[in-house]
Amino acid sequence: MLDKPMVIGVAGGSGSGKTSVTRAIYDRFTDKSILVLEQDYYYKNQAHLSFEERLNTNYDHPLAFDNDLLIQHVKDLTEKKTIEKPVYDYKLHTRSDQVIHVEPKDVIIVEGILILEEAELRNLMDIKVFVDTDADLRIIRRLMRDIKERGRSLDSVIDQYLNNVRPSHQQFIEPTKRYADIIIPEGGQNRVAIDIMASKIETILSHKN
Repeated sequence: MLDKPMVIGVAGGSGSGKTSVTRAIYDRFTDKSILVLEQDYYYKNQAHLSFEERLNTNYDHPLAFDNDLLIQHVKDLTEKKTIEKPVYDYKLHTRSDQVIHVEPKDVIIVEGILILEEAELRNLMDIKVFVDTDADLRIIRRLMRDIKERGRSLDSVIDQYLNNVRPSHQQFIEPTKRYADIIIPEGGQNRVAIDIMASKIETILSHKN
């Protein structure tokens, strides 16, 4: 294992293609020990709120995330300590009782809409990536995901997009693009950008070795 694991941040708006980019990185480095920490797993526990109150949470706002726990887990992993990653229940809109045992690896990918918004988290990253995708593609992808995977209705997804997702993207997510080392238009479809990023990662890993 490397002396200090490499941390890669992959940010971008909801439906931008962050997961595709993360998977592309993951697949390029299957010969290394690699793991993914999804910011979506680190939504705050809302067990103390009623179900109706949970439905009103803006999940695209920085305050929706337990960044303290995410930062601590990234630090623990870079110090080669195991962590217990939380699991979020999207149907109950609160943290599940389950956790996922995660062993430290050579490469840590931190993925999420607002991972570049928190300075302490940014400072833990060796490479910061922002996936930049047009709004029409992002809303279509979000519709498909939330309806198929999270059991949401079409009306609820559209209402959430207009009232929370779009305003939060403009206020909180889009401005974090300035912190990125690499900006990838169109997500995982941009093979040239992914090739360049993979070369950069290889260079950093070689120096760490």
